[in-house]
Formats: sequence, C-alpha cells, structure tokens
Amino acid sequence: MKKFLILAGFVFLFFITKNAEASYHFSNYKGKPPIHIYGGAAKKPGGFSPSQIKSFYNLPSSGGHGTIVIIGAYDDLSIEGDLKTFSQTFGLPICTTAKGCFEKHKMTNTLKSNSSWAMETSLDIEWAHAIAPQAKILLVEATTPSGANLLKAVDYAAIRKDASAISMSWGGAEFPEELTLDSHFKSVSGAPFFASSGDNGAGASWPASSPFVIGVGGTAISLKTDGEFLKETAWQGSGGGVSIYEKEPTFQNGYSIPKAGGMRAIPDVSYNASPASGFSIVRSGKWYVVGGTSAGAPQWAAIATLGTGINIGNLYADKGRENDAKYFRDITSGSNGDCGYYCSARKHYDYITGLGSPMTDNF
Repeated sequence: MKKFLILAGFVFLFFITKNAEASYHFSNYKGKPPIHIYGGAAKKPGGFSPSQIKSFYNLPSSGGHGTIVIIGAYDDLSIEGDLKTFSQTFGLPICTTAKGCFEKHKMTNTLKSNSSWAMETSLDIEWAHAIAPQAKILLVEATTPSGANLLKAVDYAAIRKDASAISMSWGGAEFPEELTLDSHFKSVSGAPFFASSGDNGAGASWPASSPFVIGVGGTAISLKTDGEFLKETAWQGSGGGVSIYEKEPTFQNGYSIPKAGGMRAIPDVSYNASPASGFSIVRSGKWYVVGGTSAGAPQWAAIATLGTGINIGNLYADKGRENDAKYFRDITSGSNGDCGYYCSARKHYDYITGLGSPMTDNF
C-alpha cells in the first residue's frame, strides 16, 4: 500500500508538472525584480555602505572600465538625482549625463513609471557605481516587464560595443521556449550577462537558467559586535536548483556538479542578499535598506569591469584550482527550503550559493 501511494504521488506530480508546462509559455512571462525593503524610509543611510561591502569582498576602493549596462523596466524619473545624492553621501565621483558617466536609453519615447521597478533601478544603478566608480553606467528601460519587451532591451544592450558587463536584476519561472532564446545573451563586445537567481527559495528561474548567463544567488552577512565581518551564510530566499529545460553546459560538466542529472545547475555565484544585512540606497530623497538577489547581479557586473573581465567558464576553472579560496568565499552553511541536498549549502558547489561569493576582482 505504501509503495502504491508513493507511485501515485509521483504520477500526480508528473501530470501537475506537465499541465503547468502546457499552460505556461514565453508569452505569459513577466519579469519580477527580486527586491525587499527592510524597515521604512529614513533621513540617513541605515544599511551597508560601499566601503563596508568592498572590505567584505576584498574589492578595490576605485576602478572600473567601459560601460555597465543595467536592464530594467519602466521609466525612473529621479534616478540621476538619486545617484548624485548617493555619490555625494559616500564620497564617490559624481556620475551624471553631463559628465558623460550616465546614460539612459528608453526603448520607447513614452514610458510609464512604476514604484517597484524604480526602487530596483535605484539599487542597481547606485551600487554598480559604488563598486566600479570609474565605469560608465547605461540604464536601458524596457517598455514593460513582459518577456518580449525585456528581450528587446537585452538585444539593445547586446549590440552596444562599449558594454563591459550587462546586469538583469529580474527573473521568472522557466518555460519551454527558453532554449530558443539563449542567443539573445551574446554581446558583440563579449560582455558577460548576469541575472538574479530569484528570492522565492529553491527553484530555477529564467534568465539565470540560461548557460550564457551568470546566475547570482543570495547570502546573508553577519557582523561581530564591533561591526567587523563575522560570517557569510546561505540566504533562505535565494533561488537555485536544476533547470527543467537547459542541458548541463560544458563548464559545469567539467566541474562535476553532484546530482545535476545532466541539466543546468543554478546559481553560479553568490552575493549578499538578505534584507536584514541590506544595502543603503536613496530613492526620491529618502533612504532605505534593501536586499534580494537583485543586489548581486549589478555588483557582480561592476566587479567584471574592475579586473580583466569575467568568463563563466573561467569561474568554474578558478573554483577547481587548489587555491580557489583566492577567488571565492565558500559558503558552507544555511538553507533555502526543505528539499534536502538541493536546499543545503555545503563545501564547493551548492544549489543556493553556487561557487560562492567573490574574494577578488581578478578572475
């Protein structure tokens, strides 16, 4: 009887999954920015500062080359003023259109505004500039967060010859057609694409599931009573798992990721994401503390402009070397669900934090 019930459960799950696949397609896709506000608005910064984050991840105080491309949706009317306030507060170079440091490209002339996406844009732009203050920032604003409109923005970013790294702080459920869309994540300049792995715990999301995108999972940083770094653990909200559709890429196969079953494992790397150990951002003159895996994609993109660049295959080669601690902080504790192996952080690769968090800008 017990074996029958188990078999029946698998059959039921099979049909549920198939029905979901049959009804959910790219035409239904809507990207969501995985961002969370911790507490309310304030008159001054209350989260981590750029100098703190740089010390945690062994990053230089300045640097950056080329253009960091941030892909979002809707129009952020106050972003340039907010970036100026952020820069002045933390002693960063002022980055404006007039100085040639900031550029906004609207995919259509008339764009609506959206408060959630505007908050995401503030996080992405301000912290990309914080990590790589000498790099130019290009904000590409999609008309809406539909799959079709987001890919139009991606295509524009991909043809920019000045792009050094491209960030996508959004994601959604996988769909059968994603295999036909991988070619969109190839830049004429060779710039790597980064995407958030999601904030709903265990489970794969697109576009982080594409083998041409570096998926960024989430961690939580804890401090000592004196404010010094204590530890970094897996964040319970971090997305991750095994793709339903994408096959295991060569760079992962060579690394021999356990229990991937020949499919694409997600994420590739990690970064601080817990709202409780969140980032200071300014939005329309008010300060907030925010978190989410959306924080990691633009900051990893910025890191790519600090050194000689990042290639997804090299990330796995770095981790496979005997001195891999030079490149990554291995996240070995924490979980993002109740799915056993796939929901637990461990030594080397795991399905919450990937290879780990950066300990250098030189990959």
